[in-house]
Amino acid sequence: MKSPHLFLTFLTLLPAVSHAQSTNEDPIPTTSAVVEESGITDTVVVVGKAEDLLGSAPSSSKGQANNEELSQRPVLRRGELLEAVPGVVITQHSGGGKANQYFVRGFNLDHGTDFHVSLDGMPVNFRTHAHGQGYADLNFLIPEFIERLDYFKGPFYPQLGDLSTAGGAQYRLFQELPTGIASVTVGENDYYRALLGDSWNVGAGVLTLGGEYTHENGPWTSPDGYQRYNGLLRYHLGDEDSYLNFTAMSYIGEWDATDQVPQRAIRDGRIGRFDAIDPSGGGETSRHSLQMSWQEKDAGVVTHADAWVGYYDLDLFSNFTYFLNDPINGDQFEQKESRIFAGANLWRRWDYDLAGLPSNTTLGFQTQHDWIDGIGLHLTKARKRLSTVRQDDVYQGSFSLYADHETQVTPWMRTGTGLRGDLVAFDVDGDPTNSGDDTSGILSPKAHLIFGPWAETEFYINGGLGFHSNDARGVTISTDPLTGESVSPVDPLVRTEGLEMGLRTQAIPDLTATISLWGLRSDSEFVYVGDAGTTEAGPGSERYGIELASYWRPTDWLSLDAEYAWSHARFLDVPSGEDYIPNSIEHMVSAGITAGNEEGIYASLRARYFSPRPLEESGTIKGDSSLQLNARVGYRRGPWEFAVDCLNLLDRDDNDIEYFYESRLPGEDIAGIGDTHIHPAEPRQVRVSATYRW
Repeated sequence: MKSPHLFLTFLTLLPAVSHAQSTNEDPIPTTSAVVEESGITDTVVVVGKAEDLLGSAPSSSKGQANNEELSQRPVLRRGELLEAVPGVVITQHSGGGKANQYFVRGFNLDHGTDFHVSLDGMPVNFRTHAHGQGYADLNFLIPEFIERLDYFKGPFYPQLGDLSTAGGAQYRLFQELPTGIASVTVGENDYYRALLGDSWNVGAGVLTLGGEYTHENGPWTSPDGYQRYNGLLRYHLGDEDSYLNFTAMSYIGEWDATDQVPQRAIRDGRIGRFDAIDPSGGGETSRHSLQMSWQEKDAGVVTHADAWVGYYDLDLFSNFTYFLNDPINGDQFEQKESRIFAGANLWRRWDYDLAGLPSNTTLGFQTQHDWIDGIGLHLTKARKRLSTVRQDDVYQGSFSLYADHETQVTPWMRTGTGLRGDLVAFDVDGDPTNSGDDTSGILSPKAHLIFGPWAETEFYINGGLGFHSNDARGVTISTDPLTGESVSPVDPLVRTEGLEMGLRTQAIPDLTATISLWGLRSDSEFVYVGDAGTTEAGPGSERYGIELASYWRPTDWLSLDAEYAWSHARFLDVPSGEDYIPNSIEHMVSAGITAGNEEGIYASLRARYFSPRPLEESGTIKGDSSLQLNARVGYRRGPWEFAVDCLNLLDRDDNDIEYFYESRLPGEDIAGIGDTHIHPAEPRQVRVSATYRW
């Protein structure tokens, strides 16, 4: 893991054939694919994470969760559905309308950097975003309309490139809703939600319409007042194998925010735990998109195309250092942007025999473009602009080709390699000293070996090179717009490396267990900057760890799961004793139990723990651990369902996020005080829902 040479040596040991079966819908191999033409396996029906994936999964850390599993999770926030991915922690450090905080495999991913999220082929992450590279806001998703969540870890898949080193998730919507649905939820802290959706046969296809409204204030002294409006329209023609879909989605959100606050002010009684230092924070955002997905399957050949276009905007006001930089007006700043985004995926897979051996090959092309208007950083007071630090118009576009091939060499071994090539263009138009353009390309080989199954157990070795792009403004910068000092631009594309070994076993009936040993290396780490509310390129990093997961479904009415992840993360090429990566979580545990039949009483209980973690590079200052327990009890009878959720059941005073940096409150030393800044977890609260299906 010290250099790519080790991986390239591993790559040369494999035959010149590559990767795993592809799905009918998604570019990443999934267990729902119908691959009987290849002779490798029979039709696999998705039933969730406990499904037997032997003979179809491309790695030990690849899996999926279906709608039933997602809908049974009692969650506080929309983004917490991603905690269905083993080892993932989701929190929040500001208002409800902001993208969540993501943690996985020793990464503090901020709002999505190095973790790829997509919906029916359309990327959710935004490159060169006003608030952080790879920003992924999931608030536009409606959970009841999601059929499946496929997840993966590591840079091992030729179908995925930028911002996917740590892993990612692919959401898939229902082609048509299983039933019509109307639901109402009310809860403490002025939480209200209403949902309505249905599908109808219209002409030769199926029309789906749905909408959602949510309001919540949270426990904050200055209420969030978060309002979310979501809408979806889909027209589906065809079947699961060959189809044409048109999908329109719209999301509008607006909120006030209580950002993280300094612990010293809570300790000495200047503020309460849920108070704000600057109550004028918050923002508004919208995302509107049109998508087309087309697929044709015929005699062992699958051709698939996705295309999308959309509009997104964000206006975000934050204040993390209070009066450190400006003792008079305060340090509030505005991050604003609007963009048009568009792109397309095209791939074709062939299933065939190669010298009598079952094989498949996928060739694909991808392109993604962002036209960003007025992406800016402005100094403000109570949301009124005082000055502009920087404002630019940016174009970023990419073109990618990949090849992916796998052969069943023997009944007990699959082997393959893949290759991906990316060309990324950057164009920044703003301050003449920081404007410019650049183009950069990178090749990313992948490889894997899969042995078994023996005794209902399969073994995996995966290796791959990946990359992430840097913010276009950092690629062309020459002068710091705040200080006027000369600065060096960052590399446009940063190399990452990954290696994973693991196993998956079904040796015990009704129990699926996986073990993954993994390592990741990056030539440059994204580092969170507290006083700017964004990320910037830092030193290289190295991580390794282990993940254990088990899913047991002894009966149709009972399921249990438990997941544990340990990660070791350090910076490279920095002085000794300064190599800890802030907010890299070392230990994470998730567990749950769900009981109940389709009718009658049902219940779900979920626990999530993450350990203390370093908050600065010396590792001497650590954040507190967190243990959250959520519960749901419900009753189903005929078309009706009633449920009660209790969130933070133990009413623990945990923190969702903790950062260590300098800030200043009125009356404090002009140089500021280094302190831990927290965003508290919300206290125990109850929500009650009623749902009718037809």
